[in-house]
Order: sequence, then structure tokens, then C-alpha cells
Amino acid sequence: HIQDPASQRLTWNKPPKSVLVIKKIRDASLLQPFKELCVYLTEENNMIVYVEKKVLEDPAIANDENFGPVKKKFCTFREDYDDISNQIDFIICLGGDGTLLYASSLFQGSVPPVMAFHLGSLGFLTPFNFENFQSQVTQVIEGNAALVLRSRLKVKVVKEHREKMTVQNGIEENGVVSANIEKEVGKQIMQYQVLNEVVVDRGPSSYLSNVDVFLDGHLITTVQGDGVIVSTPTGSTAYAAAAGASMIHPNVPAIMITPICPHSLSFRPIVVPAGVELKIMLSPDARNTAWVSFDGRKRQEICHGDSISITTSCYPLPSICFRDPVSDWFESLAECLHWNVRKKQNNFAVEEEE
Repeated sequence: HIQDPASQRLTWNKPPKSVLVIKKIRDASLLQPFKELCVYLTEENNMIVYVEKKVLEDPAIANDENFGPVKKKFCTFREDYDDISNQIDFIICLGGDGTLLYASSLFQGSVPPVMAFHLGSLGFLTPFNFENFQSQVTQVIEGNAALVLRSRLKVKVVKEHREKMTVQNGIEENGVVSANIEKEVGKQIMQYQVLNEVVVDRGPSSYLSNVDVFLDGHLITTVQGDGVIVSTPTGSTAYAAAAGASMIHPNVPAIMITPICPHSLSFRPIVVPAGVELKIMLSPDARNTAWVSFDGRKRQEICHGDSISITTSCYPLPSICFRDPVSDWFESLAECLHWNVRKKQNNFAVEEEE
């Protein structure tokens, strides 16, 4: 059964009551749209508005007496401290694509529908313009909107937890000689939900990265180069596109594997089915460690014995469309990436017959 992308619609079981507003930090141009939106949500729609605490610490918001009564109605939270995953009906993002990625990172399980306004630099994932925000927000509250389910990656990082200990290594005539040794004291496991991509790279080392890639337990290749990108279809238009990969519509169930500057003439990006399990580890004979990041965040070092397991998450991000999934995607390709922009070829001049 092939699902029609246009059949994915936003419907509410009961009217939404709470909304999370994500605003790009340290951007003065967003202060006025943020205030207008929050006034509209609280006073016109009686919505419960959740805002990150550091957003309200901006002096332009804290010192605005007219905005004070609205601000008192907010529910605030802090990232990594407060769990709001079961309290939000839908999300509104003000900013660029980074705000949507940040919103995704706040929900490690089920994600509420996200309405993203284009107020940043690129705006590939943010289809709404802010000029007519009242009517557009009202349509979403009433449940009249198309959806695209953006698949995410479930990532598990397993590290051999090592503890550095200083021990006495012997005594010489000039005193005690000490040495640092590493002792394995168990495993550390971390899990992440990733919307764009997992990037494994060589970090500050001048050597090629040397990592093994396994698919469902079978070694498929060793990456020798600057690294490798494992991306969702949503992430195929981000770092993967810059590294030479194809662009995949977010409705396609797939995972893309893209090498970064491989030292090989034949290493092409590949697309594998959604649901397979990928595992990335340092090769046994790798000269240096590697580094990994998740949607550009949580960057950390990967050593021998550590592993990164990646598969398709069962918790996609429901992104609200401006028109529909197909029209929005091709419009973003044209507007943001100038896809296939070229001066048009002239036709042949038809000579008039005598």
C-alpha cells in the first residue's frame, strides 16, 4: 500500500489548550513577532503558553511593562531540567531551521505537531510567513492543516567507561615516577532522537578517519576520509547535500549514508531502507579517535571499543505544512537552494516562408 502524502492531515481529538513557543535566542528582530504571537495566543485563544525560561531573561522582554501582564501567564521550563513532553498540544517555532531542530531535541519520545515560521536565514523547514500569522494559527487550532511526518533516527552510543588512575610506577634516585593508566569500569549508554543527521568525523586530528560501518551486523564498508554522515530524508538537504548526496523527500522511508571527502574515487552516497540497524565503530587499526555529533549538538569523542547504533525512530516529527508536503518541499528547493536555476535556452527563430 502506497500512502498518498496529501492524505496526512492534522486532526484533534479535543481542542488544543497548550502551546510551546520556541524563539531563536539573541535575535532582536524576533522580539516583536514573539510578543504579538504570545498576546494573540493568550488573549484571543485562551491558550496556555510554555516558554523557555532563558527567553524571558532578554532585557527587551523583562523591561517591557506592557508585556508584563502577558508574561505572568506563561509556564516556563529549562532544557535538561524540566520534562514538558506530556504537557504540550502543539509547538510554534519562530526562527530558522535550527529552532525546529531544537524543538525536536526537547522531545525524546512522541513529538507534538510543529508549526514553523520562517524568521531565520535559510528556512528550508519553516514554510510559514509571519505576516498573516493570526489566520494561519487559527487554522491549525481548528485542525485544518496538512502534515508531513519527518522520520527521526534513534541513536544509541555505547562507551567503554574508562577511569584515569595515577599509580606508583617505581622509584628512581631522584624520587617517585608516576604514570597515568586507564581502567575500564563499565559501560556508559546514551540515547538520542535525531531529526537531521549523525556526523562522525576525524575531529582535530590530521589523520584520515578510519571507521567501520555495519548494516544489520554485517560489515559493509570502511570509511577512510574526513568522516561519514548518516541522515534522514529531512537531513538529506542539509550537511549531506553539501557533501554531494541526493535529496530525498521526507515522505520516503529511508536512511542515507554519505561519506565526507572520502579518499576513494568510487565511494558514492547510498540509500538504505528505513528500519535497518547501522553500527559505526572505530576500525581496529585506526590511528586516531573519532568525534560524533547529533544534529550539530552533543559533540563527543569516540574511542576504540565504543559504538554508535542507528536505526529509524518510531517517533517522527509531525511538521505542519503551508500547502501540502509535495508543494512545500519543491518550493523550498527552489527558494532556499535555487535548485535547477539556469538561464533558459533560446528557441530557434522560425524563418518566414517567402
